[in-house]
Amino acid sequence: MTTTTDQGPPRAVVFDYGGVLTTPVRHSIAAWLEQDGIEPDSFSRTLKAWLGRQAPQGTPLHRLETGELEVAEFERLFAAWLVRWDGAAIDPVGLLDRLFAGLRPELRMYALAEELRDCGVAVALLSNSWGNDYPRERLEALFAPVVLSGEVGLRKPSREIFELTVREMGLTPEQVVFVDDAEVNVAGARAVGLRALLHTDPAATRTALAHLLPRLRHSGAAPA
Repeated sequence: MTTTTDQGPPRAVVFDYGGVLTTPVRHSIAAWLEQDGIEPDSFSRTLKAWLGRQAPQGTPLHRLETGELEVAEFERLFAAWLVRWDGAAIDPVGLLDRLFAGLRPELRMYALAEELRDCGVAVALLSNSWGNDYPRERLEALFAPVVLSGEVGLRKPSREIFELTVREMGLTPEQVVFVDDAEVNVAGARAVGLRALLHTDPAATRTALAHLLPRLRHSGAAPA
């Protein structure tokens, strides 16, 4: 993870949610695939068809993320594309709840966000939503703004959702650092002018931010 400081210290950090403020999404997905007896290759094929670089605009997943498609309809479509090992039909009801059931808060990242705020750095949230529930009270007590794709009708990595988030903070792109665990979203943020970090684990992200923010570097030890 490389960073530069020639632009001066940023004034804000925008965090992704799933896989950044939570435990890795892939772990929850793996547990769900095993529990429901789903062939992992069928999930990977579906994700590539609906979310890959060559995926057409307006796939069910795109429409879910922008709030155009109801969760129940998405689950019906999703289940039809997946394959169980035993050949049985997949129950679409509650499919996304099962997919995300293994997610847990990543307390070290919440602590990092609080540390940034205590250092005078604004913190915000930008997430592509899959119709899943968010701990809104907790998030809104710490992050401002909280931008969810399904509520604003835009999705990462579109230019417009990054511009909207920066505009709501009253800042310019170069004053903002974006943290996400998906390379495509990091690239999208950089294309708009934000400084962006690919999140792999809390310690590495804190170290990368400390290179940009001397106040964070000297505020105390990294969360355990």
